[in-house]
Amino acid sequence: MKRLLSVLLVIMFATSSIAQGIQRPKLVVGIVVDQMRWDYLYRYYDRYAPDGGFKRFLNQGFSCENTFIPYTPTVTAAGHTCIYTGSVPAIHGIVGNEWWDKEKGAAVYCAEDALANSVGSNDAAGKMSPRNMLTSTIGDELKLATNFRSKVIGIAIKDRGAILPAGHAADAAYWYDSKTGDWISSTYYMEELPQWVKNFNAKKLVDKYYQQGWNTLYPIDTYVQSTPDANRYEGKPFGTNTFPYDLKKYVGKNYGLLPVLPYGNTLTEEMAKAAIINEGLGKDDITDLLTISFSTPDYIGHTFGPNSIEQEDDFLRLDKDLGDLFHFLDTKVGKDQYLVFLSADHGVAHVPTFAADHKLPAGSFFDRPMIENLNLYLKQMFGQEKLVDGSYNYQLLLNHALIDSLHLNEAQIKDAVVDYAASQPGIARAFALDKLAGTTLNKTQKERITNGYFPKRSGDVQLILDPQWVESYGATGTSHGLWNPYDSHIPLLWYGWHIKPGSSTNRETYMTDIAATIAAMLHIQMPNGCVGNVIPEIMK
Repeated sequence: MKRLLSVLLVIMFATSSIAQGIQRPKLVVGIVVDQMRWDYLYRYYDRYAPDGGFKRFLNQGFSCENTFIPYTPTVTAAGHTCIYTGSVPAIHGIVGNEWWDKEKGAAVYCAEDALANSVGSNDAAGKMSPRNMLTSTIGDELKLATNFRSKVIGIAIKDRGAILPAGHAADAAYWYDSKTGDWISSTYYMEELPQWVKNFNAKKLVDKYYQQGWNTLYPIDTYVQSTPDANRYEGKPFGTNTFPYDLKKYVGKNYGLLPVLPYGNTLTEEMAKAAIINEGLGKDDITDLLTISFSTPDYIGHTFGPNSIEQEDDFLRLDKDLGDLFHFLDTKVGKDQYLVFLSADHGVAHVPTFAADHKLPAGSFFDRPMIENLNLYLKQMFGQEKLVDGSYNYQLLLNHALIDSLHLNEAQIKDAVVDYAASQPGIARAFALDKLAGTTLNKTQKERITNGYFPKRSGDVQLILDPQWVESYGATGTSHGLWNPYDSHIPLLWYGWHIKPGSSTNRETYMTDIAATIAAMLHIQMPNGCVGNVIPEIMK
């Protein structure tokens, strides 16, 4: 019934538009906020500015309130890819930020490309491309639909946040070089940075941000939605975790700290505005696409946690940046001439020590010590060291080459790994992925793990952690990656061209539905691995 309703609404929408000629917005702007829990929309609602971005989305746009990520692991590369392909890792192949490629016999970073070279940088930060992504994106399909006359550009501090959303046929993707503080690209797209990017880099905005330092936007005692400043849950990237942060000592150096500052969002917004102006995005009747990922909330969230003053201040400042971007679009492209959506690649768990201090079940899972002990356990059973190679994306990987060379019984080893892992604190379930279909997992868990399983790039044994347990590397900060709502319940907001104010509060929608809905609105083919459905409420 849901699929039938979607089809009928698309047909009605298409018939109406065809009668008037094909109508499309001049510009589509896709915004991904890296590590945005859905509840941030309302946790800080009273503090968002009346002319800021979030209240414009919520009061003048459409909100899909019950939107989920339909796979695991809920990590950056997979999330950005899913949004723009409408697909899942089992199809598009981006199973994590990195993985072990069984065919290559090597670890692979999601956007790495040995055939590409850096543009605008002398280091390897630009040896990137979307070649590891196996499906098309909505940007690729827009290019095909307009005979490649549309412009598609991706911008993000993280390389993967710029490259994967923009797609294979993009005109450009730009990301941040933490060694130089510049925006760079790769030879996959161009041989030399455009002059406008060089001019933008020459402004050295990062040094100006460092000169300003970071203090709270409002008096610190008004941040009642957050834990007190300087507590044991937070990391100390600037040598302290206490406001205000004096950053003058970093001027001209240590550009790697910029992503852990809310100025990372501001820099990204400024770069996006420069791209719109200099590339002429939205200037004619041929629809263009700009993908923007705000990476900074992820860096701040991992370091300080979702209950920190730092993260609250980050979102209050991001709200102002979004408001400024909207005003810019109104002026440069024109009201009702552009379509914007905002979503997130994943959420985040509470810092385990914070949760435990408030009597909530929680814990930290340290995979490296477990693997070391697991290998000792397997040595006692099978007389051989290092039978488990490591872990990627909450999956354990067997040392297949060693097992085969010694003619060991892989099935017995796998069973032993499952038994050992399942007995460890914080691990709710462990099972061989090739036996996933026969497990007694909850339906939701099974579906999401199935959607994330791509055999050539996935491990051998899946681990499911207890709720509010996170994979950890230290005593502070937190992480994400699981199926649980704190990681998978994300915002999905729409504003602008043909969007009527409203919300869908009860019906579940999914990250995969975004690309399908945009394709229907633009009257173009959906991406070639898309499994999502058109969101009927958006099409009304």
